[in-house]
Amino acid sequence: MTPGRPPRVLVDATSVPADRGGVGRYVDGLLGALAGVAGVSADIAVVCQRTDAERYARQLPAARVVAAPAAAAHRPARLAWEQTGLPLLAQQIGAEVLHSPFYTCPLRISCPVTVTVHDATFFTEPEHYDKSRRTFFRSAIKTSLRRAARVIVPSKATRDELIRLLEADPTRIDVAYHGVDPAAFHVPAEEEKARVRARLGLGATGYIAFLGAKEPRKNVPSLIRGWVAAVRDRPNPPALVIAGGSGHDDEIDQAVSQVPAHLRLLRPGYLRYADLPGFLGGAMIAAYPSFGEGFGLPILEAMACGTPVLTTPRLSLPEVGGEAVAYTGPDPEEIGRDLAALLDDEPRRKSLAAAGLTRALEFTWASSADVHLAAWTRAAREAAVLGDAARGALR
Repeated sequence: MTPGRPPRVLVDATSVPADRGGVGRYVDGLLGALAGVAGVSADIAVVCQRTDAERYARQLPAARVVAAPAAAAHRPARLAWEQTGLPLLAQQIGAEVLHSPFYTCPLRISCPVTVTVHDATFFTEPEHYDKSRRTFFRSAIKTSLRRAARVIVPSKATRDELIRLLEADPTRIDVAYHGVDPAAFHVPAEEEKARVRARLGLGATGYIAFLGAKEPRKNVPSLIRGWVAAVRDRPNPPALVIAGGSGHDDEIDQAVSQVPAHLRLLRPGYLRYADLPGFLGGAMIAAYPSFGEGFGLPILEAMACGTPVLTTPRLSLPEVGGEAVAYTGPDPEEIGRDLAALLDDEPRRKSLAAAGLTRALEFTWASSADVHLAAWTRAAREAAVLGDAARGALR
């Protein structure tokens, strides 16, 4: 790497899902922020799924965008290609750093690798994952900590857990908070709220919003039971709308079966990205009683939409919410008590909504991109120094 010249970075975006869930929001937000500095602070290339090639070509007009083989759309084939085709591509385009944004990375490659480890809950909350998923991600995290030149994490809590549990080298970990796109997540107009209400069939009924995957760590069954306890005796009980991916939490159906007939619980699945501000911003409360997160992007997005948030003080969530959200415990009794208290306190809900809007402004993809750029530059420079030392030893 020539001093003063930015490194050429290949970003592997092949792990981005079609539904633009958490990892998709992260990669899209990061690349969008890099678009303003590409060619100045970094020389960016992107490899992605074929369906995303046009999107990223528009987003990063100065970058080289490469479509991965069609087979890489399937996870086993993508992981195999990551070990064989990705190192070859990095060599072909002259990459000086490869960034892997979702836990895994090639075991053999000619340039340094940086890896994003999104959370440590596979170690701190193992009971909330099935055995195969837990085993895979634990192994991937350990491998990335061992092989990556630098590891990027979205919170100090994740960094601290990796150090505590896995004795990770703190000097090789960089904290890059996620951001929120104010154009995508904003206080919605009444028309946006009305459109979402019509699509959900809510009419004038108020509702509590949950947005996220239906996996055990998200604690949806306890949310359902807590919501029932909080609203069952109210004259106009707000509905509960659980939006997002299907996940694999079998206990959700059991909790749903116990909901009294006079209460409304909706499970619309994935909502259109354009509808998320109207959905979050139209809710009385956004509830997210997770057992633990590496960051907690849904609560940041809800805050940016002007919605009061109820969450748990677990792992990274207080880093994101600070004093701008309300906290509860993970048990149904605690959720029911604190949800009822918020429903009965409209001034507090308004105060939290205003505080959340202000706090959300502190989390930008531009700041996240700055940390990534610094990590990539450091990885490239350290590799160059080691290469110079090795060549000098051969003379």
